[in-house]
Amino acid sequence: MTQTPPAVEVRSLHVRFGEVEAVAGVDLAAYAGQATGLLGRNGAGKSTTMRVLAGLVPPTAGTAVVAGHDVRSHALAVKRSTGYCPDVGGLVTRATAWEHLQLSARMRRLVDWEDRARELLERFELGDASHRVTGGFSHGMGRRLSVALAALHEPEVLLLDEPFDGVDPIGVEATLEVIADARARGACVLVSTHLRELAIEACSDVLVLRGGSRVATVSASEMAGEEGARAYRALLD
Repeated sequence: MTQTPPAVEVRSLHVRFGEVEAVAGVDLAAYAGQATGLLGRNGAGKSTTMRVLAGLVPPTAGTAVVAGHDVRSHALAVKRSTGYCPDVGGLVTRATAWEHLQLSARMRRLVDWEDRARELLERFELGDASHRVTGGFSHGMGRRLSVALAALHEPEVLLLDEPFDGVDPIGVEATLEVIADARARGACVLVSTHLRELAIEACSDVLVLRGGSRVATVSASEMAGEEGARAYRALLD
């Protein structure tokens, strides 16, 4: 039986910003219908890797293919295939939550998107805030809206960078539901986080990064419990 090729495949990825090597030789393979976690401390290279996969930052060396598109030569096709929640920013402070969703729908030429947009806002408990400008949002509200924006068009590859940062339990549960829904329809999901417990809950496999390099790829179950916590600390030391 022939194995389905990865929806996301990265080989020997290097990203340098001047003298700083943010990513130093990362390899990963992520598949449709699965959620893969990028787990590590701040500065481990998680966000830079996600920006490469979103078609925003070109690799310095190595390759990254997303939904069959090389990020270096087909960045626009990559952006069309992905939904991306950045780790910071991404929202227009003078625009409302609904205007963000409307703009995303128009840019992607979506039709009949309003019901899904309303459902996402209600799921993330942003329905009452849908016509408020995001400049008045709390950090957690902004995180929740960013996940909703990434998921609106039901992308082939869903990239969530630190989606749980500063988010309350309701927002965490809604984000986990979005991840589960994406997996159920056959999307590939990548989640970067520094929160081990939520990486375990959200993902089936976890890529542990340290200093821009991959130090291990393990099943989420191996990261669970006290033994998993000790193993994770050992990988980071």
